[in-house]
Amino acid sequence: MAQQLIFAIILAASVWLFARNIGKVRRNILLGRDVDLSGNSAQRWRTMFMVALGQGKMFTRPIPALLHLFVYAGFVLINVEVLEILIDGVAGTHRVLAGILGILYNGMMAFFEVLALLVLVSCIIFLFRRHVLKVKRFSGFEMRAFPVRDAATILIIEIILMTCLLLLNAVDKSLQNMGSEHFVQAGFFPVSNVLVSMFVGMSESNLIMFERVCWWGHILGIFVFMNYLPFSKHFHIIMAFPNTYYSNLEPKGELSNMPSVTTEVKLMMDPSAPTPEGYTPPTSFGAKDVQDLNWKNLMDAYTCTECGRCTSVCPANITGKLLSPRKVMMDTRDRLEEVGKNIDKNGEFVADEKNLHTYITAEELWACTTCNACVEICPVNINPVEIIVDMRRYLVMEKSEAPQELNLTFTNMENNGAPWQMAQSSRADWTKEN
Repeated sequence: MAQQLIFAIILAASVWLFARNIGKVRRNILLGRDVDLSGNSAQRWRTMFMVALGQGKMFTRPIPALLHLFVYAGFVLINVEVLEILIDGVAGTHRVLAGILGILYNGMMAFFEVLALLVLVSCIIFLFRRHVLKVKRFSGFEMRAFPVRDAATILIIEIILMTCLLLLNAVDKSLQNMGSEHFVQAGFFPVSNVLVSMFVGMSESNLIMFERVCWWGHILGIFVFMNYLPFSKHFHIIMAFPNTYYSNLEPKGELSNMPSVTTEVKLMMDPSAPTPEGYTPPTSFGAKDVQDLNWKNLMDAYTCTECGRCTSVCPANITGKLLSPRKVMMDTRDRLEEVGKNIDKNGEFVADEKNLHTYITAEELWACTTCNACVEICPVNINPVEIIVDMRRYLVMEKSEAPQELNLTFTNMENNGAPWQMAQSSRADWTKEN
């Protein structure tokens, strides 16, 4: 009973802490401007199932995609066994699902064992790719300090979880073979059976103690993993589903107009036109800070996997320019987290000396060609281009800070009605015969 009570308290605390952190993430996302993405529900469901659940965009690179599939499937399916552990922990039972599922339980355990081994091997390979092979897309200016530790931390936690699970099953099987009380005959363990020989000769009391260590290590590791997620790039295992559901379904090269600017231009063109009901003239243009982006942009920031695929295909980055689409998303998330902590401290946002442009420089923003290669390759449909364009709009419309080439074009359009430096009367001269 003491173990059950301790387990129930730890479970409740873990769930409460996770819900609290999720609430803060939701609050931060909703700091963004409203945008209506409620239409085309059938297409949105298809997109979510194909991209998030089916991982359709991962397989442009087959080898890491296959390894990721093993880890992803392990995360989703082994949670069935975690459910059993939760029930056993609260009720004081042992392998409670065995009595419910019967012979199916053996097949399920065998499948989970093979999957756990694949997850273990995949995580080791991922660590090898990052820290020994040093795959180029995992490096970059933004991939230092915490991002590097974060990736390694999650992989190590998953390795520990799978190791504890396999050892737990092995010692459990040893106790079953011994006929120990409480350890009912249940489950088929093709992987753990290989490990049973490690425990030959151990006393029953030592085996039970080792089983408890593995059991508590596995479930406590899951609670730690769960509450680490909201602070990690691996939060995408949750965020990928809503983020792909709310994907931009318009053509990728289509830029959205600013409704306030459109209305202002219409009113200027026709002074007699009635002002739309409830219309308030804009006080600012573009995105100065995260609150000026829409909530979907902020959801993108929390969904970023930091995989570097976007940066690896960015033509600006490939040619040596400062722009990294991955950094744009990471900087947006960092600034959003900073704003959230400001609100937690003061009860509301109190203006500080920073904004999103403190993190993302004009040189980075103007290096973007808006080709949307980053959007096309992203495995969870993140759109860095929207953030870049909105930040550019702020620079041009609020600060009058644009590259000289653009300023010349703007001047020509204002004076000549065309981007070229020629009189309006000469615009059609090219059509005349020599």
